[in-house]
Amino acid sequence: SLRFPEKLWKMLESSKFQSIWWTEGGKCVAINKDLFEVEVLGREGEQVFHTQKIKSFIRQLNAYGFTKVQWNFQRSASLPEFLAEEAAASAHSQILYYYNPSFNRAHPWLSETCKRR
Repeated sequence: SLRFPEKLWKMLESSKFQSIWWTEGGKCVAINKDLFEVEVLGREGEQVFHTQKIKSFIRQLNAYGFTKVQWNFQRSASLPEFLAEEAAASAHSQILYYYNPSFNRAHPWLSETCKRR
């Protein structure tokens, strides 16, 4: 059985999952919360993680040193652009971003140092 970081890595590298991916640059993990709950945690039979609750999954991330990061949007001065950006930002509110300095796509060997606290 794989450790949590190894399962997470395999999932990120797999094309099977649409709800979790590397951010640009491969430094953060992005999770579409609603889709993840259905696609990963709601799986019948073959469960990836030993939970069906997003809170438990996030607790696991935290236990392995991941921290939640805010994704900052640059706001425009013009009202139509601002409103369009607000719509995009609210769609983004379903997306959670987590960072761990030892979990980087460009340096897979670092994930070995991800230990449970």
